[in-house]
Amino acid sequence: MNEYFHLLKEGKIEEWNALELIEVDLRCANLEGANLGSANLRGANLGSANLVNANLGSANLVGANLIGANLEGAYLRGAYLEDANLRDANLEGAVLCDANLDGAKISYRGKVVTVRFEK
Repeated sequence: MNEYFHLLKEGKIEEWNALELIEVDLRCANLEGANLGSANLRGANLGSANLVNANLGSANLVGANLIGANLEGAYLRGAYLEDANLRDANLEGAVLCDANLDGAKISYRGKVVTVRFEK
């Protein structure tokens, strides 16, 4: 995986998406300020990752593990977060406008909440 990690760090999203990596392990990765807009991170393990001020606009994070991830100030507009696990993630100042959070698990004051939207 390390041989491909530099693509994310350098914002080479088209090249990353072309790899069609599924359920990639990026635990504890430092992606602070990375431009990951439209990245395919479906099922990725981003547990405890540093995503401070990262651009994840329109990114595919369906089923991703974001437990304990730091998403402070991250841009997640239009991101696909269905069934993602955001327990204990820091979402302070994150932009979640138009993000799809259906089925996502989010911690709030020690309680885990599953988000469901009526269609």
